[in-house]
Amino acid sequence: MPATHEVTNQVPPLAGHDVADDPALLAGLERAGAGWASDELHELGRLAGSEQAQEWGRVVNENEPVLRTHDRYGHRVDEVEFHPYWHDLMTVAVSHGLHGTPWQDPREGVHAARAAKFYVWGQVEAGHSCPISMTYAAIPALRANPELAARYEPLLAATGYDFGLREPSTKRGLIAGMSMTEKQGGSDVRANTTTATPSAEGSYTLVGHKWFTSAPMSDMFLTLAQAPGGLSCFLLPRVLPDGSRNPIRLQRLKDKLGNRSNASSEVEYDNAVGWLVGEEGRGVRTIIEMVNNTRLDCTLGSASGMRLGAVRAVHHATHRHAFGKALVDQPLMANVLADLVLESEAATTVAMRLAAAGDRRDDAQEQAFRRLGLAVSKYWVCKRAPMHAAEALECFGGNGYVEESGMPRLYREAPLSSIWEGSGNVAALDALRAMGKQPESVAAFFAEVEQAAGGDARLDDAVDRVRKELTDLGAIEYRARRVVEAMALVLQGSLLVRHGHPAVADAFCASRFGGDWGIAFGTLPAGVDTGAIIERAAVR
Repeated sequence: MPATHEVTNQVPPLAGHDVADDPALLAGLERAGAGWASDELHELGRLAGSEQAQEWGRVVNENEPVLRTHDRYGHRVDEVEFHPYWHDLMTVAVSHGLHGTPWQDPREGVHAARAAKFYVWGQVEAGHSCPISMTYAAIPALRANPELAARYEPLLAATGYDFGLREPSTKRGLIAGMSMTEKQGGSDVRANTTTATPSAEGSYTLVGHKWFTSAPMSDMFLTLAQAPGGLSCFLLPRVLPDGSRNPIRLQRLKDKLGNRSNASSEVEYDNAVGWLVGEEGRGVRTIIEMVNNTRLDCTLGSASGMRLGAVRAVHHATHRHAFGKALVDQPLMANVLADLVLESEAATTVAMRLAAAGDRRDDAQEQAFRRLGLAVSKYWVCKRAPMHAAEALECFGGNGYVEESGMPRLYREAPLSSIWEGSGNVAALDALRAMGKQPESVAAFFAEVEQAAGGDARLDDAVDRVRKELTDLGAIEYRARRVVEAMALVLQGSLLVRHGHPAVADAFCASRFGGDWGIAFGTLPAGVDTGAIIERAAVR
Protein backbone atom coordinates (compact mmCIF):
# COMPACT_ATOMS: atom_id res chain seq x y z
CA MET A 1 0.00 0.00 0.00
CA PRO A 2 1.54 3.36 -0.96
CA ALA A 3 2.08 5.98 1.73
CA THR A 4 -0.71 8.53 1.62
CA HIS A 5 1.24 11.35 3.18
CA GLU A 6 4.13 12.26 5.44
CA VAL A 7 3.15 12.93 9.08
CA THR A 8 4.18 16.44 10.05
CA ASN A 9 3.15 19.19 12.46
CA GLN A 10 2.70 16.76 15.36
CA VAL A 11 3.77 17.84 18.83
CA PRO A 12 6.67 15.96 20.45
CA PRO A 13 6.00 14.17 23.74
CA LEU A 14 6.25 16.28 26.87
CA ALA A 15 8.76 14.15 28.72
CA GLY A 16 12.29 14.34 30.06
CA HIS A 17 11.80 17.67 31.83
CA ASP A 18 11.86 18.87 35.44
CA VAL A 19 8.30 19.41 36.68
CA ALA A 20 9.71 21.38 39.62
CA ASP A 21 11.09 24.02 37.25
CA ASP A 22 8.15 26.19 38.25
CA PRO A 23 9.03 29.77 39.19
CA ALA A 24 5.93 30.46 41.33
CA LEU A 25 6.43 27.21 43.25
CA LEU A 26 10.13 27.74 43.84
CA ALA A 27 9.60 31.32 44.99
CA GLY A 28 6.94 30.17 47.45
CA LEU A 29 9.30 27.50 48.76
CA GLU A 30 11.98 30.09 49.45
CA ARG A 31 9.57 32.48 51.17
CA ALA A 32 8.50 29.64 53.46
CA GLY A 33 12.08 29.14 54.63
CA ALA A 34 12.25 25.75 52.90
CA GLY A 35 14.85 26.45 50.26
CA TRP A 36 16.87 23.63 51.78
CA ALA A 37 14.43 21.22 50.10
CA SER A 38 15.04 22.45 46.55
CA ASP A 39 17.53 19.72 45.59
CA GLU A 40 15.13 16.95 46.58
CA LEU A 41 12.27 18.82 44.94
CA HIS A 42 14.15 18.98 41.64
CA GLU A 43 15.10 15.31 41.95
CA LEU A 44 11.42 14.48 42.34
CA GLY A 45 10.54 16.89 39.52
CA ARG A 46 12.87 15.13 37.11
CA LEU A 47 11.35 11.79 38.01
CA ALA A 48 7.85 13.26 37.60
CA GLY A 49 8.78 14.46 34.12
CA SER A 50 10.24 11.13 33.02
CA GLU A 51 8.64 8.79 30.51
CA GLN A 52 8.62 6.02 33.10
CA ALA A 53 6.62 7.97 35.68
CA GLN A 54 4.16 9.15 33.06
CA GLU A 55 3.68 5.54 32.00
CA TRP A 56 2.93 4.58 35.62
CA GLY A 57 0.22 7.22 35.71
CA ARG A 58 -1.34 6.15 32.43
CA VAL A 59 -1.37 2.44 33.19
CA VAL A 60 -2.87 2.63 36.69
CA ASN A 61 -5.81 4.59 35.32
CA GLU A 62 -6.38 2.02 32.58
CA ASN A 63 -6.05 -0.91 35.01
CA GLU A 64 -8.33 0.00 37.87
CA PRO A 65 -8.31 -1.57 41.35
CA VAL A 66 -10.34 -4.74 41.83
CA LEU A 67 -12.25 -5.73 44.98
CA ARG A 68 -11.84 -9.28 46.30
CA THR A 69 -14.44 -9.85 48.99
CA HIS A 70 -13.68 -13.57 49.46
CA ASP A 71 -10.82 -15.97 48.85
CA ARG A 72 -11.12 -19.16 46.80
CA TYR A 73 -12.39 -21.08 49.82
CA GLY A 74 -15.17 -18.66 50.69
CA HIS A 75 -13.41 -16.86 53.53
CA ARG A 76 -14.12 -13.15 53.80
CA VAL A 77 -10.92 -11.20 52.98
CA ASP A 78 -12.08 -7.71 51.86
CA GLU A 79 -8.95 -6.90 49.91
CA VAL A 80 -8.27 -4.58 46.98
CA GLU A 81 -5.83 -5.53 44.24
CA PHE A 82 -3.82 -2.87 42.41
CA HIS A 83 -1.61 -2.82 39.36
CA PRO A 84 2.08 -2.99 40.37
CA TYR A 85 2.63 0.53 39.05
CA TRP A 86 0.29 1.85 41.78
CA HIS A 87 2.75 0.57 44.33
CA ASP A 88 5.61 2.25 42.43
CA LEU A 89 3.78 5.57 42.68
CA MET A 90 3.09 5.05 46.38
CA THR A 91 6.68 4.02 47.05
CA VAL A 92 7.99 7.26 45.57
CA ALA A 93 5.49 9.37 47.49
CA VAL A 94 6.20 7.69 50.82
CA SER A 95 9.96 7.57 50.38
CA HIS A 96 9.97 11.32 49.75
CA GLY A 97 7.86 12.02 52.84
CA LEU A 98 4.73 13.31 51.11
CA HIS A 99 2.62 11.61 53.78
CA GLY A 100 3.19 11.85 57.56
CA THR A 101 6.93 12.53 57.69
CA PRO A 102 6.77 16.32 58.28
CA TRP A 103 5.10 15.86 61.65
CA GLN A 104 8.30 14.35 63.01
CA ASP A 105 10.77 16.60 61.19
CA PRO A 106 11.89 19.68 63.18
CA ARG A 107 13.33 21.65 60.26
CA GLU A 108 12.00 25.07 59.35
CA GLY A 109 9.46 25.06 56.54
CA VAL A 110 9.04 21.29 56.50
CA HIS A 111 5.29 21.42 55.81
CA ALA A 112 5.82 23.86 52.94
CA ALA A 113 8.53 21.57 51.57
CA ARG A 114 6.14 18.65 51.75
CA ALA A 115 3.44 20.74 50.01
CA ALA A 116 5.80 21.54 47.13
CA LYS A 117 6.68 17.88 46.69
CA PHE A 118 3.01 16.88 46.86
CA TYR A 119 2.23 19.46 44.14
CA VAL A 120 5.03 18.24 41.88
CA TRP A 121 4.48 14.50 42.24
CA GLY A 122 0.71 14.90 41.93
CA GLN A 123 1.21 15.95 38.31
CA VAL A 124 2.21 12.38 37.51
CA GLU A 125 -1.01 10.82 38.82
CA ALA A 126 -3.56 12.34 41.13
CA GLY A 127 -5.40 9.25 42.37
CA HIS A 128 -2.70 7.93 44.66
CA SER A 129 -2.41 11.37 46.25
CA CYS A 130 -5.61 10.60 48.16
CA PRO A 131 -4.20 8.01 50.63
CA ILE A 132 -1.00 10.04 50.86
CA SER A 133 -3.00 13.15 51.81
CA MET A 134 -5.13 11.33 54.36
CA THR A 135 -2.07 9.83 56.04
CA TYR A 136 -0.54 13.30 56.31
CA ALA A 137 -3.74 14.73 57.74
CA ALA A 138 -4.45 11.91 60.19
CA ILE A 139 -1.55 12.54 62.54
CA PRO A 140 -2.64 15.81 64.21
CA ALA A 141 -6.11 14.36 64.78
CA LEU A 142 -4.70 11.12 66.18
CA ARG A 143 -2.75 13.14 68.75
CA ALA A 144 -6.03 13.65 70.59
CA ASN A 145 -5.31 10.16 71.96
CA PRO A 146 -1.65 10.30 73.10
CA GLU A 147 -1.43 6.55 73.63
CA LEU A 148 -2.55 5.76 70.08
CA ALA A 149 -0.35 8.52 68.68
CA ALA A 150 2.71 7.17 70.48
CA ARG A 151 2.02 3.72 69.05
CA TYR A 152 1.21 4.59 65.46
CA GLU A 153 2.61 8.02 64.58
CA PRO A 154 6.20 6.82 64.01
CA LEU A 155 4.88 4.27 61.50
CA LEU A 156 2.58 6.78 59.80
CA ALA A 157 5.62 9.05 59.38
CA ALA A 158 8.02 6.29 58.30
CA THR A 159 9.39 6.42 54.76
CA GLY A 160 8.87 2.74 54.02
CA TYR A 161 5.83 1.80 51.94
CA ASP A 162 4.64 -1.61 53.09
CA PHE A 163 1.48 -2.76 51.32
CA GLY A 164 -0.69 -5.56 52.68
CA LEU A 165 -3.05 -6.25 55.56
CA ARG A 166 -1.01 -7.21 58.59
CA GLU A 167 -0.97 -6.22 62.24
CA PRO A 168 0.19 -2.58 62.16
CA SER A 169 3.10 -2.89 64.59
CA THR A 170 4.73 -5.53 62.35
CA LYS A 171 4.92 -3.23 59.31
CA ARG A 172 7.65 -0.84 58.13
CA GLY A 173 5.12 1.93 57.54
CA LEU A 174 1.39 2.63 57.65
CA ILE A 175 -1.21 4.38 55.50
CA ALA A 176 -4.29 5.97 57.10
CA GLY A 177 -7.70 6.81 55.69
CA MET A 178 -10.83 8.65 56.71
CA SER A 179 -14.41 7.36 56.71
CA MET A 180 -17.08 9.87 57.70
CA THR A 181 -19.99 10.28 55.31
CA GLU A 182 -23.09 8.11 55.19
CA LYS A 183 -25.75 7.78 52.53
CA GLN A 184 -28.47 9.58 54.46
CA GLY A 185 -26.35 12.60 55.37
CA GLY A 186 -23.36 13.21 53.12
CA SER A 187 -21.58 16.34 54.32
CA ASP A 188 -24.02 16.59 57.22
CA VAL A 189 -21.94 14.18 59.30
CA ARG A 190 -23.98 14.88 62.44
CA ALA A 191 -26.75 12.88 60.76
CA ASN A 192 -24.56 9.75 60.90
CA THR A 193 -26.28 6.70 62.32
CA THR A 194 -23.30 4.40 62.86
CA THR A 195 -23.27 3.38 66.53
CA ALA A 196 -20.30 2.84 68.84
CA THR A 197 -20.86 0.76 71.96
CA PRO A 198 -18.16 0.81 74.67
CA SER A 199 -16.70 -2.46 75.90
CA ALA A 200 -15.21 -3.38 79.28
CA GLU A 201 -11.71 -3.51 77.69
CA GLY A 202 -11.80 0.17 76.72
CA SER A 203 -12.51 -0.34 73.03
CA TYR A 204 -15.79 0.27 71.20
CA THR A 205 -17.85 -1.89 68.87
CA LEU A 206 -19.06 -0.08 65.74
CA VAL A 207 -22.06 -1.00 63.61
CA GLY A 208 -23.06 1.00 60.53
CA HIS A 209 -22.65 1.75 56.83
CA LYS A 210 -20.22 4.30 55.42
CA TRP A 211 -21.09 5.62 51.97
CA PHE A 212 -17.64 6.88 50.93
CA THR A 213 -14.46 5.34 52.29
CA SER A 214 -11.59 6.26 50.03
CA ALA A 215 -8.48 4.09 49.88
CA PRO A 216 -10.06 1.15 51.77
CA MET A 217 -6.81 -0.84 51.58
CA SER A 218 -5.31 1.56 54.13
CA ASP A 219 -4.05 0.12 57.41
CA MET A 220 -6.35 2.19 59.61
CA PHE A 221 -9.13 4.75 59.47
CA LEU A 222 -10.40 7.66 61.45
CA THR A 223 -14.17 7.46 61.48
CA LEU A 224 -17.21 9.04 63.12
CA ALA A 225 -19.89 7.19 65.05
CA GLN A 226 -22.58 7.88 67.62
CA ALA A 227 -21.28 6.93 71.09
CA PRO A 228 -23.31 7.24 74.30
CA GLY A 229 -21.93 10.76 74.70
CA GLY A 230 -22.70 11.84 71.14
CA LEU A 231 -20.91 11.88 67.77
CA SER A 232 -17.32 10.79 68.40
CA CYS A 233 -14.11 10.01 66.54
CA PHE A 234 -12.58 6.54 66.48
CA LEU A 235 -9.50 4.79 65.12
CA LEU A 236 -10.26 1.50 63.37
CA PRO A 237 -7.36 -0.68 62.17
CA ARG A 238 -7.99 -3.15 59.36
CA VAL A 239 -6.07 -5.79 61.36
CA LEU A 240 -6.53 -6.01 65.13
CA PRO A 241 -3.68 -6.36 67.65
CA ASP A 242 -4.24 -10.12 67.89
CA GLY A 243 -3.71 -10.46 64.13
CA SER A 244 -7.36 -11.08 63.23
CA ARG A 245 -9.19 -9.10 60.56
CA ASN A 246 -11.37 -6.31 61.89
CA PRO A 247 -14.89 -6.89 60.47
CA ILE A 248 -14.84 -3.88 58.14
CA ARG A 249 -16.69 -5.28 55.12
CA LEU A 250 -16.00 -3.75 51.71
CA GLN A 251 -19.36 -3.86 49.94
CA ARG A 252 -18.39 -2.44 46.57
CA LEU A 253 -16.01 -0.01 44.88
CA LYS A 254 -17.50 3.18 43.46
CA ASP A 255 -17.57 3.60 39.68
CA LYS A 256 -16.33 7.20 39.55
CA LEU A 257 -16.01 9.94 36.96
CA GLY A 258 -12.28 10.30 37.57
CA ASN A 259 -9.72 9.37 40.23
CA ARG A 260 -10.10 5.89 38.80
CA SER A 261 -6.74 4.56 39.90
CA ASN A 262 -7.78 5.01 43.52
CA ALA A 263 -10.31 2.71 45.16
CA SER A 264 -13.29 4.33 46.87
CA SER A 265 -15.73 2.04 48.61
CA GLU A 266 -18.82 1.51 50.66
CA VAL A 267 -18.11 -0.32 53.90
CA GLU A 268 -20.13 -2.03 56.61
CA TYR A 269 -18.90 -1.99 60.18
CA ASP A 270 -20.08 -5.41 61.31
CA ASN A 271 -19.22 -5.10 65.01
CA ALA A 272 -15.88 -3.58 64.04
CA VAL A 273 -13.51 -2.71 66.87
CA GLY A 274 -12.28 0.85 67.35
CA TRP A 275 -10.62 3.09 69.92
CA LEU A 276 -11.83 6.53 70.93
CA VAL A 277 -9.82 9.51 69.69
CA GLY A 278 -10.54 12.62 71.75
CA GLU A 279 -13.63 12.87 73.93
CA GLU A 280 -17.06 11.39 73.39
CA GLY A 281 -19.39 13.87 71.76
CA ARG A 282 -16.54 15.91 70.26
CA GLY A 283 -15.95 13.87 67.14
CA VAL A 284 -16.29 16.72 64.67
CA ARG A 285 -13.97 18.94 66.69
CA THR A 286 -11.43 16.09 66.88
CA ILE A 287 -11.46 15.19 63.21
CA ILE A 288 -11.65 18.78 61.91
CA GLU A 289 -7.87 19.10 62.13
CA MET A 290 -7.62 16.22 59.69
CA VAL A 291 -10.22 17.85 57.47
CA ASN A 292 -8.38 21.18 57.43
CA ASN A 293 -5.18 19.50 56.31
CA THR A 294 -6.91 17.55 53.56
CA ARG A 295 -8.56 20.81 52.45
CA LEU A 296 -5.07 22.23 52.03
CA ASP A 297 -4.24 19.25 49.84
CA CYS A 298 -7.41 19.82 47.82
CA THR A 299 -6.11 23.33 47.11
CA LEU A 300 -2.63 22.04 46.33
CA GLY A 301 -4.03 19.28 44.14
CA SER A 302 -6.13 21.73 42.12
CA ALA A 303 -3.15 24.06 41.74
CA SER A 304 -1.04 21.10 40.64
CA GLY A 305 -3.59 20.14 37.99
CA MET A 306 -3.78 23.72 36.74
CA ARG A 307 -0.02 23.87 36.38
CA LEU A 308 -0.04 20.60 34.46
CA GLY A 309 -2.80 21.86 32.16
CA ALA A 310 -1.08 25.19 31.54
CA VAL A 311 2.30 23.59 30.82
CA ARG A 312 0.77 21.05 28.44
CA ALA A 313 -1.21 23.72 26.61
CA VAL A 314 1.84 25.97 26.20
CA HIS A 315 3.94 23.02 25.03
CA HIS A 316 1.34 22.04 22.45
CA ALA A 317 0.89 25.60 21.19
CA THR A 318 4.64 26.09 20.92
CA HIS A 319 5.10 23.11 18.60
CA ARG A 320 1.85 23.12 16.66
CA HIS A 321 1.50 25.38 13.59
CA ALA A 322 -1.61 26.70 11.90
CA PHE A 323 -2.28 29.45 9.38
CA GLY A 324 1.42 30.02 8.81
CA LYS A 325 2.81 30.27 12.33
CA ALA A 326 3.02 28.55 15.69
CA LEU A 327 -0.18 28.60 17.72
CA VAL A 328 1.62 30.32 20.57
CA ASP A 329 2.31 33.26 18.27
CA GLN A 330 -1.35 33.68 17.32
CA PRO A 331 -2.66 36.66 19.34
CA LEU A 332 -5.90 35.06 20.48
CA MET A 333 -4.20 31.82 21.52
CA ALA A 334 -1.61 33.87 23.40
CA ASN A 335 -4.47 35.54 25.28
CA VAL A 336 -5.89 32.14 26.26
CA LEU A 337 -2.53 30.69 27.29
CA ALA A 338 -1.57 33.74 29.34
CA ASP A 339 -4.91 33.62 31.15
CA LEU A 340 -4.40 29.94 31.97
CA VAL A 341 -0.93 30.65 33.33
CA LEU A 342 -2.27 33.55 35.41
CA GLU A 343 -4.88 31.32 37.03
CA SER A 344 -2.29 28.64 37.65
CA GLU A 345 0.26 30.95 39.27
CA ALA A 346 -2.37 32.58 41.47
CA ALA A 347 -3.44 29.13 42.70
CA THR A 348 0.13 27.97 43.29
CA THR A 349 1.10 31.12 45.14
CA VAL A 350 -1.84 31.07 47.55
CA ALA A 351 -1.51 27.31 48.15
CA MET A 352 2.15 27.70 49.11
CA ARG A 353 1.33 30.65 51.38
CA LEU A 354 -1.21 28.53 53.23
CA ALA A 355 1.22 25.62 53.45
CA ALA A 356 3.78 27.97 55.00
CA ALA A 357 1.22 28.97 57.63
CA GLY A 358 1.06 25.30 58.60
CA ASP A 359 4.66 25.54 59.75
CA ARG A 360 3.85 28.42 62.11
CA ARG A 361 1.52 26.61 64.49
CA ASP A 362 2.68 28.60 67.51
CA ASP A 363 1.78 31.91 65.87
CA ALA A 364 -1.84 32.75 66.74
CA GLN A 365 -2.25 35.28 63.93
CA GLU A 366 -0.88 32.86 61.35
CA GLN A 367 -3.31 30.21 62.49
CA ALA A 368 -6.22 32.66 62.42
CA PHE A 369 -5.21 33.63 58.88
CA ARG A 370 -4.86 29.98 57.89
CA ARG A 371 -8.34 29.14 59.16
CA LEU A 372 -10.08 31.70 56.95
CA GLY A 373 -7.57 31.83 54.11
CA LEU A 374 -7.81 28.09 53.66
CA ALA A 375 -11.62 28.12 53.64
CA VAL A 376 -11.87 30.79 50.94
CA SER A 377 -9.01 29.36 48.86
CA LYS A 378 -10.32 25.80 49.00
CA TYR A 379 -13.62 27.08 47.65
CA TRP A 380 -12.21 29.22 44.85
CA VAL A 381 -9.11 27.36 43.65
CA CYS A 382 -10.94 24.04 43.53
CA LYS A 383 -13.91 25.65 41.83
CA ARG A 384 -11.69 27.06 39.07
CA ALA A 385 -9.91 23.78 38.30
CA PRO A 386 -12.59 22.16 36.09
CA MET A 387 -12.98 25.28 33.93
CA HIS A 388 -9.20 25.56 33.66
CA ALA A 389 -8.86 21.91 32.61
CA ALA A 390 -11.58 22.31 29.97
CA GLU A 391 -9.88 25.36 28.44
CA ALA A 392 -6.44 23.73 28.50
CA LEU A 393 -7.90 20.68 26.77
CA GLU A 394 -9.48 22.89 24.10
CA CYS A 395 -6.06 24.35 23.26
CA PHE A 396 -5.28 20.94 21.73
CA GLY A 397 -8.36 20.99 19.54
CA GLY A 398 -9.66 17.49 18.73
CA ASN A 399 -6.37 15.96 19.86
CA GLY A 400 -7.16 17.04 23.42
CA TYR A 401 -10.37 15.02 23.38
CA VAL A 402 -8.43 11.83 22.70
CA GLU A 403 -7.24 9.76 25.66
CA GLU A 404 -3.68 9.50 24.34
CA SER A 405 -3.19 13.22 24.94
CA GLY A 406 -3.66 12.77 28.69
CA MET A 407 -6.02 15.73 28.81
CA PRO A 408 -9.26 13.74 29.33
CA ARG A 409 -7.82 12.24 32.51
CA LEU A 410 -6.92 15.71 33.79
CA TYR A 411 -10.43 16.91 32.91
CA ARG A 412 -12.14 14.03 34.70
CA GLU A 413 -9.99 14.53 37.78
CA ALA A 414 -10.54 18.28 38.03
CA PRO A 415 -13.96 18.35 39.78
CA LEU A 416 -12.91 16.03 42.60
CA SER A 417 -11.19 18.51 44.90
CA SER A 418 -14.15 20.85 44.73
CA ILE A 419 -16.35 18.02 46.02
CA TRP A 420 -14.02 16.31 48.48
CA GLU A 421 -14.00 17.73 52.02
CA GLY A 422 -17.09 19.81 51.35
CA SER A 423 -18.45 20.80 47.95
CA GLY A 424 -18.78 24.42 46.88
CA ASN A 425 -21.66 25.44 49.14
CA VAL A 426 -20.19 23.68 52.16
CA ALA A 427 -16.82 25.36 51.61
CA ALA A 428 -18.36 28.82 51.15
CA LEU A 429 -20.53 28.45 54.25
CA ASP A 430 -17.50 27.22 56.19
CA ALA A 431 -15.80 30.53 55.42
CA LEU A 432 -18.82 32.37 56.87
CA ARG A 433 -18.72 30.08 59.90
CA ALA A 434 -15.03 30.84 60.44
CA MET A 435 -15.71 34.58 60.36
CA GLY A 436 -18.61 34.25 62.78
CA LYS A 437 -16.97 31.94 65.29
CA GLN A 438 -13.45 33.31 65.01
CA PRO A 439 -13.66 37.04 64.26
CA GLU A 440 -9.91 37.28 64.77
CA SER A 441 -9.59 35.37 61.50
CA VAL A 442 -11.12 38.34 59.64
CA ALA A 443 -8.57 40.71 61.14
CA ALA A 444 -5.76 38.29 60.28
CA PHE A 445 -7.05 37.93 56.72
CA PHE A 446 -7.08 41.67 56.11
CA ALA A 447 -3.71 42.08 57.82
CA GLU A 448 -2.33 39.68 55.23
CA VAL A 449 -4.06 41.33 52.29
CA GLU A 450 -3.12 44.85 53.34
CA GLN A 451 0.57 44.08 53.14
CA ALA A 452 0.08 44.80 49.43
CA ALA A 453 -1.66 48.16 50.05
CA GLY A 454 -0.51 50.81 47.62
CA GLY A 455 1.00 48.26 45.27
CA ASP A 456 -1.87 48.40 42.78
CA ALA A 457 -4.84 50.78 42.88
CA ARG A 458 -7.15 48.19 41.32
CA LEU A 459 -6.36 45.74 44.12
CA ASP A 460 -6.85 48.46 46.75
CA ASP A 461 -10.31 49.21 45.37
CA ALA A 462 -11.19 45.52 45.38
CA VAL A 463 -10.15 45.18 49.03
CA ASP A 464 -12.41 48.13 49.90
CA ARG A 465 -15.30 46.41 48.13
CA VAL A 466 -14.74 43.22 50.10
CA ARG A 467 -14.80 45.17 53.36
CA LYS A 468 -18.15 46.65 52.38
CA GLU A 469 -19.50 43.21 51.47
CA LEU A 470 -18.63 41.98 54.95
CA THR A 471 -20.41 44.85 56.67
CA ASP A 472 -23.68 43.90 54.98
CA LEU A 473 -25.02 40.79 56.69
CA GLY A 474 -28.32 40.85 54.84
CA ALA A 475 -28.89 37.57 52.98
CA ILE A 476 -25.24 36.71 53.70
CA GLU A 477 -25.78 32.97 53.19
CA TYR A 478 -27.46 33.61 49.84
CA ARG A 479 -24.47 35.75 48.83
CA ALA A 480 -21.86 33.41 50.31
CA ARG A 481 -20.30 32.30 47.05
CA ARG A 482 -19.94 35.84 45.77
CA VAL A 483 -18.42 37.05 49.04
CA VAL A 484 -15.96 34.17 49.32
CA GLU A 485 -14.97 34.47 45.66
CA ALA A 486 -14.13 38.14 46.19
CA MET A 487 -12.09 37.33 49.28
CA ALA A 488 -10.17 34.60 47.47
CA LEU A 489 -9.35 36.91 44.57
CA VAL A 490 -8.04 39.75 46.74
CA LEU A 491 -5.90 37.26 48.67
CA GLN A 492 -4.43 35.91 45.45
CA GLY A 493 -4.00 39.41 44.05
CA SER A 494 -2.25 40.68 47.16
CA LEU A 495 0.24 37.82 47.07
CA LEU A 496 0.95 38.33 43.37
CA VAL A 497 1.43 42.09 43.82
CA ARG A 498 3.89 41.46 46.63
CA HIS A 499 5.72 38.44 45.29
CA GLY A 500 4.72 37.66 41.69
CA HIS A 501 6.32 38.48 38.38
CA PRO A 502 5.36 42.07 37.46
CA ALA A 503 3.63 40.99 34.24
CA VAL A 504 1.63 38.37 36.12
CA ALA A 505 0.60 40.76 38.89
CA ASP A 506 -0.40 43.50 36.45
CA ALA A 507 -2.44 41.19 34.25
CA PHE A 508 -4.16 39.60 37.24
CA CYS A 509 -5.18 42.96 38.69
CA ALA A 510 -6.22 44.35 35.30
CA SER A 511 -8.46 41.38 34.56
CA ARG A 512 -9.73 40.20 37.94
CA PHE A 513 -10.20 43.67 39.49
CA GLY A 514 -10.11 46.20 36.66
CA GLY A 515 -13.38 45.10 35.10
CA ASP A 516 -11.78 44.54 31.69
CA TRP A 517 -12.22 40.76 31.54
CA GLY A 518 -14.84 38.44 30.12
CA ILE A 519 -16.38 35.29 31.53
CA ALA A 520 -14.29 32.81 29.53
CA PHE A 521 -10.52 32.35 29.72
CA GLY A 522 -8.70 34.23 26.98
CA THR A 523 -10.44 37.57 27.54
CA LEU A 524 -7.51 39.50 29.02
CA PRO A 525 -7.40 43.24 28.23
CA ALA A 526 -5.08 44.77 25.68
CA GLY A 527 -1.63 45.74 26.85
CA VAL A 528 -0.95 42.58 28.87
CA ASP A 529 2.56 41.16 28.41
CA THR A 530 1.35 37.76 27.30
CA GLY A 531 4.81 36.67 26.15
CA ALA A 532 6.41 37.14 29.56
CA ILE A 533 3.53 35.31 31.25
CA ILE A 534 3.50 32.35 28.85
CA GLU A 535 7.26 31.96 29.16
CA ARG A 536 6.78 31.04 32.82
CA ALA A 537 5.03 27.81 31.77
CA ALA A 538 7.37 26.93 28.91
CA VAL A 539 9.33 23.68 29.22
CA ARG A 540 13.03 24.16 28.72
